[in-house]
Amino acid sequence: MRRSDFNFHLPDALIARHPAPQRSASRLLVLAGDAIQHHRFDALVDLLAPDDLLVVNDTRVIKARLQARKDSGGRAEILVERIAATRLALCQVRVSKPLKAGRSLYVDECGIRVAERRGEFYLLEFPTPVAEFLDRHGQVPLPPYLGRSAEAVDEERYQTVYATAPGAVAAPTAGLHFDAPLLGRLEAQGVAVASITLHVGAGTFQPVREEDPRQHRLHAERYVIPSATRQALAACAAGTGRVVAVGTTVVRALEAAAASGCDHGETRLFILPGYRFQAVDALITNFHLPESTLLMLVSAFAGTAQVRRAYDAAIAQRYRFFSYGDAMFCERADDV
Repeated sequence: MRRSDFNFHLPDALIARHPAPQRSASRLLVLAGDAIQHHRFDALVDLLAPDDLLVVNDTRVIKARLQARKDSGGRAEILVERIAATRLALCQVRVSKPLKAGRSLYVDECGIRVAERRGEFYLLEFPTPVAEFLDRHGQVPLPPYLGRSAEAVDEERYQTVYATAPGAVAAPTAGLHFDAPLLGRLEAQGVAVASITLHVGAGTFQPVREEDPRQHRLHAERYVIPSATRQALAACAAGTGRVVAVGTTVVRALEAAAASGCDHGETRLFILPGYRFQAVDALITNFHLPESTLLMLVSAFAGTAQVRRAYDAAIAQRYRFFSYGDAMFCERADDV
């Protein structure tokens, strides 16, 4: 297995830099074995059966990006990776030279102290509770590949309609296609909806630099599977329905819990082709970056050759790619 096995050429014009006018009117590519079909996203009501269980990630994106200046006067950009305590956060800091403990960064004249360096991150001490500080001074942390600053529309659209648990620095983007009317139609036909929480970290955008992907190490991300969701999963397993994960974050949380037997904790689970899935039967996901860990997970789930064909078809049909792009529905391929 090589990193280059997951490379493909994407025309720049197919990168969705802004959200579609209507969430559920985006396009949906359906991959069923070797067959490919093209639908609107709201055709999901015809793809799901009354006994199916739709599992969503209810994490809420925080305004994790801060424009700052160093105490020496130079510019700095802070991206909060996770809130560690009331006034402490683990952050990426983009500066010209590494910072030492005791230095300060300023945002609107408010001082933030560098407590310590932790590998590629800094532990920063904020003057007020981190959540409050970000809400007042922060910006929506759009992915770097969008190539633009956050706009007013992003505060609503880079957030799922069911986001309730603040803590993510990137949206679980498969969920961006759902709106209240579509969720209502699914529930009316008997599709159950349950939630997990996995706070997506900035490491989701970390490129795989090693040619052998097995040498890559993911950043840890926290997840919680509530007892109500555990009961819904057990009920689904006892019947004929499928567990349908909305996004790769849900797959990682459910598979991490299945492997560890623990419904809460941190996971670095990196799913590559050859992985044997235990908890998920079908997946709704966006179209991901070349050579990304997310594309590798989808390839493990639906088959590398099948996903390659699906991506070729999506490019030929001019689907929109990445966070604000279109979606794909696929079932687990157990023979890959």
